[in-house]
Amino acid sequence: MRYFYHLVRKYPFSCLVALVIWILSLYPITDISLPNIKFADKWTHIVMYLGFCLVIWAEYLWKHQKTNWRKTMTWAWFAPVLMGGVLELLQAYCTGGHRSGEWLDFVANATGCTLALLIGILAAKCLSKG
Repeated sequence: MRYFYHLVRKYPFSCLVALVIWILSLYPITDISLPNIKFADKWTHIVMYLGFCLVIWAEYLWKHQKTNWRKTMTWAWFAPVLMGGVLELLQAYCTGGHRSGEWLDFVANATGCTLALLIGILAAKCLSKG
């Protein structure tokens, strides 16, 4: 419990985004009307997890000027991907049929995290040269 308190105090924006994703992912939805865009729900997952990873990195780097880039990027990618997988399993098995966990949603989550990783790598290279 003490560790979670530490995380919330040190990284409030990242924790807030994570909380919003948990709520949106587990809230029982009866009917969703999506725009007539192909794979609109998958694009939503990609953008949501891309933004989540970028918030994690921005907040972490803002607080830690000197950092181990490889470790930071690995955890900032792995933790949201793991969270996305857990949420998909919870949707499939713990929402009483109100939500469905889908492998393609998990792939979309990981894709968003991977895009943020690529952006993070480019930013790290630019910042290390400056």
